Amino acid sequence: MRVCACSVRLDALKPTASDAPATSLHAPQARPTRLRECLNAVARELGFSGWPQALGVLGGQASRGDDMGAFWHAPRCNGLLSHGFARHEQARECLSLGAEFGPAPGCHRVLLPYGWQFVIVDDHYLRELGLGIADEAWGRAGRDLVLAFGSAAWQALCGQRLRASRSTPGGVASIV
Repeated sequence: MRVCACSVRLDALKPTASDAPATSLHAPQARPTRLRECLNAVARELGFSGWPQALGVLGGQASRGDDMGAFWHAPRCNGLLSHGFARHEQARECLSLGAEFGPAPGCHRVLLPYGWQFVIVDDHYLRELGLGIADEAWGRAGRDLVLAFGSAAWQALCGQRLRASRSTPGGVASIV
């Protein structure tokens, strides 16, 4: 039997003897937690619909235009200002505007994928994700994680986001 980090949560969902009907002579038998169930549960906690989507997006194997999930979002970001766009080109234009926001256009903002959409966020939003705007990986990514998808910079930032979500309560999206 395999044990994974989400086994405790999944075990809580298993039927117990107290859940059995009063007329039952036998308590339901608990079956072992399957790896597939653990992977899907972890993927949903990270803002994906399931493990195949998480594997494709985090591994840089998804195609442009695919649903990128809510990995780059956390519920505590809901109250923060961000600009959402249906098309990547619109988001890129917004990112390039705004020299008034810093010494170089968009230097304090980045473009993130969100589902089938695109959002421009600032350092406050990134801080809530456990990330820093000053990280050099943002520069290598051109401050656009859609264009940088699958690159070394993408992988580095995904790793930071994963580590931050493990150490911060409510650090991952639970809205998918």
